[in-house]
Amino acid sequence: MLSRMMKSEPLELSPRRSAGVSFAASLSYNGIRHHFGSKQVLNGIDLVAEPGGILCLLGPSGSGKTTLLRIAAGIERQTDGRLYLNEQEIAGPDVFLPPEQRGVGLMFQDYALFPHMTLAENVAFGLTGLSSRAQKEAAGTALERVGLSARASQYPHMLSGGEQQRVALARALAPRPSVLLMDEPFSGLDSRLKDTVRSDTLQILRETRATAIVVTHDAEEAMRMADRIALLRDGRLVQVGTAGDLYRRPADLFAAGFFSELNVVEGEARGGRVITPLGPVAETNRPDGTDLTVAVRLTGLRLNEAQDGIIGRIVTRRFLGGVDLFTVVVEGIDEPLRSRMRAGTISPEMRDVVVSVDPQDVIVFEKAGNDR
Repeated sequence: MLSRMMKSEPLELSPRRSAGVSFAASLSYNGIRHHFGSKQVLNGIDLVAEPGGILCLLGPSGSGKTTLLRIAAGIERQTDGRLYLNEQEIAGPDVFLPPEQRGVGLMFQDYALFPHMTLAENVAFGLTGLSSRAQKEAAGTALERVGLSARASQYPHMLSGGEQQRVALARALAPRPSVLLMDEPFSGLDSRLKDTVRSDTLQILRETRATAIVVTHDAEEAMRMADRIALLRDGRLVQVGTAGDLYRRPADLFAAGFFSELNVVEGEARGGRVITPLGPVAETNRPDGTDLTVAVRLTGLRLNEAQDGIIGRIVTRRFLGGVDLFTVVVEGIDEPLRSRMRAGTISPEMRDVVVSVDPQDVIVFEKAGNDR
């Protein structure tokens, strides 16, 4: 596809106008369940997108993220539960407001631009109910917001992937939706463009003040964009909160692993400390003898050349630019451990090193149920 071939091209943008303000709304999922045949894809979802905020739906493939988005858009009707827009029920057992009456904008993952229409025509397409002149003016304003007004007469195949993403955003924002839904909006972009386009999109969303719900499988992207993150797994909510909440106080081992690369070792509560084969790694108020699962972020596993301590042997070493990635075997731990350290900290000749742990990068869960 030509847009994919051109996605590495630099963006050539016109001066951008500040985005117009929408009337932000709250969107509430209440006990949402959904089945596809015999398969349950959503299981009792209670979730609120706050007015003017950005909520990221985060999780692996098949966790139910896009289905939640499609239910909000009115493309899917939930099997059970209710959906509210500003406390008005828009989908439930006895109510189903069609998509065009919801005041909800949807931006598809593949942008869904019409190849035979100009950019202005693409943006104006959804502006039903307006005169031809009003549609043209609104489309021009929307393209100006995203810095593409000078290219209004061009066609989608003439644009890079990043520019196509901007056109799709302009089209979604042109009707001034109270809620904007975005399904993996940056997944088709070259990594060199993604940061820039994502930052600009975030600025536009803040200017419009529309409530935004963004689907992503990328935890870093969710942390960069979201006011709140909803982490899903197998159709259930695992945890909802700010990026700091989910990173520092994950609800379980799955949540911790979604935000950090981890080493996982067994531990035990003893004398107010968490004892592992790496030594004491944290304090705890759990009763002595409690079996624990200990997660150590890769940045928290330290290697040094001292002589005393727990000895590990480096089995692989990879240079990743600013850091070296080590794989280390330690007696008493079945699986090799991994460590990320500043490049050059450990001399290339070193094989045997002392392994220690930074307590700030340790997360402890009770083994049964993985509760904090």
